Amino acid sequence: MAAEVTRPLVVIREVSKSYRRGSQQVPVLQNLSLSIAEGQFLALMGPSGSGKSTLLNLIAGLDQVDSGSIEVDGVDIGALSESELARWRALNVGFIFQFYNLIPVLTALENVELPLLLSGLTRRQRRERAELALSLVRLADRLDHYPGQLSGGQQQRVAIARALINEPPLILADEPTGNLDSHTGAEILELLLGLNRERSLTLVIVTHDPAIAANAQRTIHLRDGLIVDD
Repeated sequence: MAAEVTRPLVVIREVSKSYRRGSQQVPVLQNLSLSIAEGQFLALMGPSGSGKSTLLNLIAGLDQVDSGSIEVDGVDIGALSESELARWRALNVGFIFQFYNLIPVLTALENVELPLLLSGLTRRQRRERAELALSLVRLADRLDHYPGQLSGGQQQRVAIARALINEPPLILADEPTGNLDSHTGAEILELLLGLNRERSLTLVIVTHDPAIAANAQRTIHLRDGLIVDD
């Protein structure tokens, strides 16, 4: 059974964003409004340059809007200072990248433990939580392996465990299966579906993968910075 859809967790109001390319101002998002319900699995689709990844980065507070506002769980993230935003992000958002973004000189356990270093937890508490997160993604037997000793699918599982370590209500993923073969991609999709279903995590995935869109509760198509289908 899909995660129950309840109150809005993310509310985006008339957001616009543009970037400068040389002397030109290039619009990416144009007065976009969107509400994402708590516990919802949402797929963002559209051609390259449509604004999908930009929207994801704005929701995560990794970039700032030009105009409009974004609220996550009632917090206007545009009103936070840089330090407040960093702390908010650490507690509320787990981000999964296409290319894993693991630190090669750290073990799987150390990569997952990294977001906890400023948490005030003891070393033993951090290790216990990292071990639990890795067991959730079925990597309890790979704690001391370095990224170079892991397959692409295993590295993505480590990245997912790292995103879960602070138990955030919102998981954002940018092409999480884009660098994987179809079989491994299907395993990662099943893992994400399980997290959405069993833990009621709100899951927003940027993807070109029709299998992800087919399993999402809701699919939004962007084109030229606008929602063209919902």
